[in-house]
Amino acid sequence: MGIVGLSARRGWASQAHLPALQQLDGFELRALSASSAESAWQASEKYGVAQFFGTAGELAAADGVDLVVVTVKVPHHREITQSALAAGKMVLSEWPLGNGTAEAEELATAAAERKLRTFTGLQARSAPVVRYLRDLVADGYVGEVLSTSLVASGGSWGAVFSEDGAYLLDRANGATMLTIPFGHTLDALTMVLGDVGKVTTVTATRHREVRDPQTSRVFRPNVADQVVFGGVLASGAVASVHYRGGQSRGTNFHWEINGTDGDLVITGDTGHLQVGEFSIAGAHGSDAELSRLTVPERYFDPALQGLRGTPAYNVGAAYAQIQRDLTEGGSEVPDFAHAARHHRLLDRIERTAEHA
Repeated sequence: MGIVGLSARRGWASQAHLPALQQLDGFELRALSASSAESAWQASEKYGVAQFFGTAGELAAADGVDLVVVTVKVPHHREITQSALAAGKMVLSEWPLGNGTAEAEELATAAAERKLRTFTGLQARSAPVVRYLRDLVADGYVGEVLSTSLVASGGSWGAVFSEDGAYLLDRANGATMLTIPFGHTLDALTMVLGDVGKVTTVTATRHREVRDPQTSRVFRPNVADQVVFGGVLASGAVASVHYRGGQSRGTNFHWEINGTDGDLVITGDTGHLQVGEFSIAGAHGSDAELSRLTVPERYFDPALQGLRGTPAYNVGAAYAQIQRDLTEGGSEVPDFAHAARHHRLLDRIERTAEHA
């Protein structure tokens, strides 16, 4: 495999993908590319990767690379992924797949026409707590689901920002609070509770100006830092999700599922369900109050034991499932077709939004 965007400096690929791959058998990191040949050489020296390239196209064309992993910023996903598909390679792309639905649909179509396996980094659904939650609901822990409500903090879309995160504040880059933390969490919610039917949304930009405390630079975001989604799931259950930018002194993630025979509550310190650690509590039947529910060990991968509690764990769990999908003919990890459908759902949510 080869990773596009693996730098010697700190980044998502080195923080999450590389540690995960180092724990798993069945994957061999043979190549990398970075923003320049010099950067690629530095990364290859640091990580001991034999082949390095200054462009993603060169990596995609390299012999011995079966799977191309795209970990760069969203505006570059389409060009890099297209070159990998054109070279006949399998592709794992970080979420969002494209800068908007049109790009995602284009990539999904290109992969389908070439009959290539694809994977999308919607790794919240690989989190042990999410998989356990799905099974609890499916096994009737709460009875019939009546409603679900979720409130969470988006983090980066608050009153302050850093230079390397400034691109998140420009809607043109496709990396917004709606597409990233909200998008990851909504994908997990639909995995647990089923598809979304009716949709209503309110959005707002409450931080008109944000500052970089290091440089005092002022930026005027054009993205929503408040997203309030209300809807009805295909099952008939009523859903509400509120994401707000920044961090809360109260709760940064609280998700309830209420049913005819019980309740489940998931809490955590971050609104990014795809990377954080979360706790689950429940009560059903004659229970008078919630009790902590421990996620059974069978939901954890022993090979990833050393990564528990880090952002790399869910990425590693997704890689492990990719390996099973490829060897056993499964399709548990979301592909580009799934990603395009999720883009369309987020589009629908955004189109219906009343911007306050």
